[in-house]
Amino acid sequence: MKPTTTLLAILAATQSITALKVPQNVRDFYKRVKVGRCEGSDKLKGGFFDKDGKNAKAQWSYCQKSVANQAIFLHGPNTFANMDIDCDGDLSDPGDGRCGSSEDTQGQTAFVDQVRKVSKNKIKDLNANIHPYVVFGNDREDGGPTFDPQKYGVKPLSVMAVVCGEKLIYGIWGDTNGDVGAPLVGEASLSLATACYGTKAVNGNSGHDESDVLYVALTGEEAVPGPRTKWDAKDFGEFEDSIVEVGNR
Repeated sequence: MKPTTTLLAILAATQSITALKVPQNVRDFYKRVKVGRCEGSDKLKGGFFDKDGKNAKAQWSYCQKSVANQAIFLHGPNTFANMDIDCDGDLSDPGDGRCGSSEDTQGQTAFVDQVRKVSKNKIKDLNANIHPYVVFGNDREDGGPTFDPQKYGVKPLSVMAVVCGEKLIYGIWGDTNGDVGAPLVGEASLSLATACYGTKAVNGNSGHDESDVLYVALTGEEAVPGPRTKWDAKDFGEFEDSIVEVGNR
């Protein structure tokens, strides 16, 4: 596989990451990998749901089709995943109040210790109103399916690409799916969802139901935000701008 056909090469050609219109080459990648199922060596782990309920099916997987050893993305049968809303993390700044409707908010993310370390204790944890993070990986103790992206080279807090609402946005891997309820995939912080769909479309208890969101985790140390990252940013735009350099590598 030639490097120029990979998602990493496609993303490297972009110039900015704040709510980009999806470039044609990214659209082509989206259409190509969406078709069919993720099978064989491309399928790293399956048995996940992108929604719960009586009619839900465990047909979602962590996939590396066309980007083996370079990236991992969520994939369902001829589809991707939806976007539930996560409001976990630092709750001291309520933002515009939309996270207040969340019924399952927790006061910390999975990487709270790493956040304090890389931010040099400038922040206590990620804030869902500011940091565009993706909930990726499944960690549970009830015997259900689990998946640890770190075993495949994805680093905590590393940059992720999200194609949503006709936009290309970069976020970070900031949390994992827990062991309450069905083993779900497809979730992002309120700030990321807002960048995708706007303030009126999403809140702490209402996300994007259609399974058309492409979440891509990038592997390797180069995907980890560096010292210029504004972990203590006051809003989404300030943080997003600070990871441009990493996102465009």
